Amino acid sequence: MSHNIDEITYKVKEASAFIPPLLQEMAKVLVGQKYLIERLILGLLIGEHILVEGVPGLAKTTAVKTLAQAIHADFKRIQFTPDLLPADLLGTQVYQPKTGEFSLKKGPLFANIILADEINRAPAKVQSALLEAMQERQITIGGQTFKLEEPYMVIATQNPIEQEGTYPLPEAQVDRFLFKLIIDYPSREEEKIIMQKMSISNNHSPVNPVVKPEHLFEARRVLDSIYIDENLQDYILDLVAATRDPSAHNLDAFAKTIQFGASPRASIFLNRASKAYAFMQGRGYVVPHDIKTIGRDILRHRIILTYEAEAENLTTDDILKKIFDTVEVP
Repeated sequence: MSHNIDEITYKVKEASAFIPPLLQEMAKVLVGQKYLIERLILGLLIGEHILVEGVPGLAKTTAVKTLAQAIHADFKRIQFTPDLLPADLLGTQVYQPKTGEFSLKKGPLFANIILADEINRAPAKVQSALLEAMQERQITIGGQTFKLEEPYMVIATQNPIEQEGTYPLPEAQVDRFLFKLIIDYPSREEEKIIMQKMSISNNHSPVNPVVKPEHLFEARRVLDSIYIDENLQDYILDLVAATRDPSAHNLDAFAKTIQFGASPRASIFLNRASKAYAFMQGRGYVVPHDIKTIGRDILRHRIILTYEAEAENLTTDDILKKIFDTVEVP
């Protein structure tokens, strides 16, 4: 077994060679934001979607745009507004009077990396238009289905402080996001660097595309072979089960605070994301720290709290911290 793990680790180090240049290119534009950058790359490795939440001015849009610029892939930014229509995302059939036929005009969802900016500003009909593209990797227009090209990734942002003119995301859509990231303010030192950089006009260094789709496809093949012990798989299942039945895991205090626990997607994504995190660390095997590091980002949007929890000002992160502290690590 150790021989196999050594072999996998060697493949991991070969397949992850593109990550340092990618980080270097993103550092040309972004100051700090290590947490955000790391999670964006994890989502890219796994090929799943990410929801980013934070107040305005925290470089959410800039981070996604910079990531896209560093990859040989098609990038589209969609500004979600209340008057947006599903056809504005998917595309539509346009009648050609000269030929008497319909031609297809593809929408921005046909790109590789999609930035859905302020996704909660669009009504539910528009948000649900993303569902087929996100889950099935296909789009249907006029009864015709089109497969989307890989890599395909939707990165959505939302502003947590604005309530007027916003529409909460449907639970079915939220569950399709791999991560929900909560972005905080930069440190004082980081903000000083940002302030100094932005005081100089034309100070942006060009971001060079250093990652090819083939790099990502090879990384995903290696990810599948990363070793995760059965005890760690049981640990993932215990964590997810604790969100559904806290009392069975010595968490009686939270029995009346969780209305619905995490879905099976949580255990699937936690298993895959822990492998991806090990990959980023250059390891061919998963350790408990990998699961703990990315666990909250996978679970926080899959738990629905009760009114009692809201009355006590409890957040999902408060409950998850207690779950991770209580559930025994193998």
